[in-house]
Amino acid sequence: MTQFVRINRRLFLARLGKGTMALAVLGACSPSDTGSTTSSTASPASTVASTTTAATAATTSTMAATATTAATAGDAGFVRVDLGFVSAYIVVRGAEAAVVDTGVGGSEGAIEAALGTADLGWDAVSHLILTHHHGDHVGSMPAVMDAAAAATAYIGEGDLDNVSGPRELLGLRDGDDVFGLQVIGTPGHTAGHISLLDPVASVLIAGDAINGEDGGVAGPNPQFSEDHDEALLTVGKLAGYEYETLYFGHGEPVLQAASAQVAVLAETL
Repeated sequence: MTQFVRINRRLFLARLGKGTMALAVLGACSPSDTGSTTSSTASPASTVASTTTAATAATTSTMAATATTAATAGDAGFVRVDLGFVSAYIVVRGAEAAVVDTGVGGSEGAIEAALGTADLGWDAVSHLILTHHHGDHVGSMPAVMDAAAAATAYIGEGDLDNVSGPRELLGLRDGDDVFGLQVIGTPGHTAGHISLLDPVASVLIAGDAINGEDGGVAGPNPQFSEDHDEALLTVGKLAGYEYETLYFGHGEPVLQAASAQVAVLAETL
């Protein structure tokens, strides 16, 4: 099987200190990636349905997931909703919030609890942004849309045909802006995958375009890429932006020098 590249913090620092070619650790898919299994041919119904059966076991512990404010800058706060093998995020600006991804089915309770850590409820959610159509990211989308009745929902334009919800979702393109978040088209994992950059807070929410691994960053896994060549190009694209903090769909956040680590990773691919 084709291997993928991981750059952890120790290797990143060693590379910077020695000025040599980046060191790479090669390995198979990490367990944290096992949720992104919906294929590009999945229908809207099967996309949501994929959050039952095996995913149901994961959501049993979801309700006990913790929400922590991992980074703040200016008037923006970022709350990670740790759902176990996958994460959703809440962007808070004053009394208003945007939810990014929804986890597998049954995750709405954990998202509601995370909103509560910012003293907010569903009525404060004005936007729901989905990074891509895989079931571990959109599984609770119908429930979240029902609960956040005033929220406008979005997904990358290339993934629109793979999802359906209680009301219309809007398609996003590279360069769009939602809630002060710059939309970056990051195809490869799926055709319409998007990442979100807050240039003021210096935060990137990468979805599954990049993964977290061993305290650092890992390239896209070919097992879960609809177009792996395009996914590799996406890493290089993300290396061209500046951000201090990097949040993933799978893996622990990188809270310092994140774009520099992605730049090193891109050189190895």
